[in-house]
Amino acid sequence: MNNQLLRQVQKMQKEMVALQKEIEETVFTASAGGVVTVEMMGTKELKAIHVDDDFEVESQEDIKMLCEMIVAATNKATSDIDKMTQEKLGKYNSLLGGGLF
Repeated sequence: MNNQLLRQVQKMQKEMVALQKEIEETVFTASAGGVVTVEMMGTKELKAIHVDDDFEVESQEDIKMLCEMIVAATNKATSDIDKMTQEKLGKYNSLLGGGLF
């Protein structure tokens, strides 16, 4: 490998690490049903779940609905993380022959 190519690879590696760190430190927020909001770190670690103060549990069905909204909001946040990761790091994947993400 010549020095210029090596420098380019090292530069790409630094850019990838910086972008990955940026994604990991980003808080992704997603809502479901206007009742549940979740906050998830770019590492896909769930940070918080917020339930609207006006939500009242009057039956077992309300609890099931609340659980479904938590799952939906969490899945949306995870999807948003995957989308951002692909947008920011996808170009490196294709340059390096695929298989990273």
